[in-house]
Amino acid sequence: MSFIDTKLGSDYETVRRVIELISCNWRDQPGLEELSRQIGMSPTQLQKTFTRWAGLSPKEFLQAVTLDHAKRLLDSDMPLLEASLELGMSGPGRLHDLFVTHEAMSPGVYKAKGKGLTINYGFHDCQFGRALVLATDRGMAGMAFCDPGEEHATLEDMKSRWPEAHYVENSEATKHYARRSFDPNAWRPDDPLRIVMIGTDFEIRVWEGLLDIPPGNATTYSTIAGKLGNPAASRAVGRAVGRNPISFVVPCHRVVGKSGDLTGYHWGLTRKRAMLGWEAGIA
Repeated sequence: MSFIDTKLGSDYETVRRVIELISCNWRDQPGLEELSRQIGMSPTQLQKTFTRWAGLSPKEFLQAVTLDHAKRLLDSDMPLLEASLELGMSGPGRLHDLFVTHEAMSPGVYKAKGKGLTINYGFHDCQFGRALVLATDRGMAGMAFCDPGEEHATLEDMKSRWPEAHYVENSEATKHYARRSFDPNAWRPDDPLRIVMIGTDFEIRVWEGLLDIPPGNATTYSTIAGKLGNPAASRAVGRAVGRNPISFVVPCHRVVGKSGDLTGYHWGLTRKRAMLGWEAGIA
């Protein structure tokens, strides 16, 4: 038992030191070899120990720390090139790769945050509670759900996706989209609902893939990734599905885990079950 306690303490100290090294020296972007040298452990052993305890590799932890600092710089209106150099990167290209890998969006899109957009919004009752519908002059741009009394929180949640946009409460401008969304008799292939997908190229490709899932059916993240030609991109697909701003209409609720289990849904698993059950009944 004393050996086990010693081993646990040794592993904890190793992970603590790596976290400290990365947190204090992230601008130098220390690699696994450098971290291993400072810790006095082989790269393979360090990789396994850190990943087992932290749930991610030293490289992934470094990227998370760097991304957090990058967001703060961009939020302060620092230009992309200047932010890249401040982060210890050789140029905007590496910053772009970091954002695309972990946020499924470019740093430019993150920085814009909906600037120049006017978005009308309104709340409407539906089969799944209260639906918040958002629309631009080109079509429906968002749908979210809440229970009575939660409208303000839901609106703020959706605003956080495009915080620089101008929002106007206008239920008259959104009721048409609500009616078309929840009335199966209004679902007409020859007269599709106009939607506007505001996102990155990758996100839009994923969301377009969701539109191919028929009502009453379900698919997996890995299946979507395979159809996009990148079977290894399941996690990136999952992030894009989670960011789908037009819930129900762009049916992210029809995506399940590889084992068939219902996975997390931004508006609640109970609502996701209700949607799938309702669609199965009308399919």
